[in-house]
Amino acid sequence: MQKVTKEVYLKWYEDMLFWRKFEDKLAAVYIQQKVRGFLHLYNGQEAVLAGALHAMDLTKDKMITAYRNHVQPIGMGVDPKRVMAELYGKGTGTSQGLGGSMHIFSKEHRFFGGHGIVGGQIPLGAGIAFGDKYHDSDAVTLCCFGDGAARQGSLHESFNLAMLWKLPVVFVCENNGYAMGTSVQRTANHTEIWKLGLGYEMPCGPVDGMNPGKVAEAFDEAIQRARRGDGPTFLELKTYRYRGHSMSDAQHYRTKEEVEEYKKIDPITQVKDVILEKKYATEKDIKEIDKRVKDRVSECEKFAEESPFPEKSVMYDAVYEQEDYPFIQHKL
Repeated sequence: MQKVTKEVYLKWYEDMLFWRKFEDKLAAVYIQQKVRGFLHLYNGQEAVLAGALHAMDLTKDKMITAYRNHVQPIGMGVDPKRVMAELYGKGTGTSQGLGGSMHIFSKEHRFFGGHGIVGGQIPLGAGIAFGDKYHDSDAVTLCCFGDGAARQGSLHESFNLAMLWKLPVVFVCENNGYAMGTSVQRTANHTEIWKLGLGYEMPCGPVDGMNPGKVAEAFDEAIQRARRGDGPTFLELKTYRYRGHSMSDAQHYRTKEEVEEYKKIDPITQVKDVILEKKYATEKDIKEIDKRVKDRVSECEKFAEESPFPEKSVMYDAVYEQEDYPFIQHKL
């Protein structure tokens, strides 16, 4: 893994702040009904992605995750303007506006999507890793899911085969404390989710998911293990989300005091504190980064607002191979 230098900390701060502000803008336009459907935001969990990206080789490694999936593709290299356009349902989006919030995808940047089915991406992540092993690639797949998805049966099937075949995959449980509105304590008689790996003799352990430095260290060890051909790892990233499960979540299952307590260890604030403490940048420099981030978010919004909606024919072309499909009676 590359050393965590001054430049890395400055990049972490700007990236995580951009991801946070990007999604804050999405929340605002969602209220204006410019973005429709479900909207699951990543606020509070940014250190997981920042640390993971530092340990990955973005020229070949892959990522797959659930429906809280807007900022991951941006981190992997996808143009954020296209991500925002996708949420707007515009033709310039990553899937021409047909995927929406839960299904961002980029083959070019090896981001294999958000998935709306809880836990549905877990066996797919193992399958992508199987493909790399089959074709003698040394690429590694990061397969991310939430604490709720950890209770799906498909996880156990995937763990079993991943260990049996020594697949180059890192299973990542982003434990933000709540599966929708159900706390971890109410879903099983154990709360240390990482211990699920012990039953398969899979290397596993907990990680401070609010600190990108600690995240990077854990991911580097797991990724190098997979790249050597020694098989998978299961990491439980202990993190927290500051917003609800989705925009429609009234959050009756937790107190405002609990949220405020976790905001004291906000990953963005932690990184900013290190930058100022080690004199990597001045307050003036920080303000310049803040302005750059604000301007970049505005560019994304402008692009999405001004982009056209896709032609209706695109929807049919994406679904039907046969051009004169008999059930289509009306003219487009």
